[in-house]
Amino acid sequence: MAGKNVVEFTRGRLQSSTQESDGLVFEPGRRKPPQRVTIAPEDKILVSREEAAQLLSISQRGLDYLVASKRLPTRRIGGRVLILVAELRKYARCDHPERIVS
Repeated sequence: MAGKNVVEFTRGRLQSSTQESDGLVFEPGRRKPPQRVTIAPEDKILVSREEAAQLLSISQRGLDYLVASKRLPTRRIGGRVLILVAELRKYARCDHPERIVS
């Protein structure tokens, strides 16, 4: 079998070598990067605009109107607009006969 060019990743260095194997060469002590933790929306304290719209079963644009008209309070962390799940539940418990957009 012909030699293959294999690239090995070691701490801080990139090494290239020719080996007689079909697979990649991995370091046994190398760690996997941490994976993103997913939490169910009902277990979260704050949710994004997209998640809030899904929880209320309305469009994101409709949610933006609720936020702009101060019917739904938000929190800003950095550049993100987040909405308290408790406020979503409080809003969902009441009847709202008026239209979202007036």
